[in-house]
Amino acid sequence: MATSVEREGRKNDPEKTKEDILRVATEEFSAYGLSGGRVDAIAEKTKTSKRMIYYYFGSKEGLYLAVLEKAYRKIRSLEADLQLADMPPVEALRTLIASTFDHDENNPDFVRLVSIENIHYASHMKQSSEIGELNLSIVKTIAEVLERGRSEGIFRRDVDAVDLHMLISAFCFFRVSNRYTFGTIFHRDLSAPELYSRHKHMISDAVLAYVRCSSDTSGG
Repeated sequence: MATSVEREGRKNDPEKTKEDILRVATEEFSAYGLSGGRVDAIAEKTKTSKRMIYYYFGSKEGLYLAVLEKAYRKIRSLEADLQLADMPPVEALRTLIASTFDHDENNPDFVRLVSIENIHYASHMKQSSEIGELNLSIVKTIAEVLERGRSEGIFRRDVDAVDLHMLISAFCFFRVSNRYTFGTIFHRDLSAPELYSRHKHMISDAVLAYVRCSSDTSGG
């Protein structure tokens, strides 16, 4: 039976209750994974109950999927707010790369969640039509920037937008996902300000150098 607090939460501000549950669930699943994450712990921290959580999200797996969807919604929303279509192509790419770099650094929960979902072979993500639709936007945005750059003669390489998205994401994601193993092996703190700044410029310069050069590697 729902407590008076739960009834008031549901009656007065159900959206806030759901947001609180998603926030705590993000922390729980990113720390312990889907299998190790406990709905009881989420209920306790949000002063709700398993019954209320299942009322909103259907099941533990439903809650986990909602957490994934929110995580992707956040990064795609940040990218949309950049208004890259209003920028020259080079500036647009630099801005997008910087945004992705900063997002992954500041949202390690996102990186851990994606890593966990890869362990599950994206089996839960495949159940979400929203995630697929959300991620079409960034590919379209990159394709438009590349096309503008080529039409202006700035970008010479014919690059697939998904490939470029992967190139950018791979570097930004790796710095966070492998921070501790990489740092231990090479004795470097990837969060140190000087490395952070250097790596941020490095991926931007590398991507721009790639799209600016011709794809003809025959050596003439």
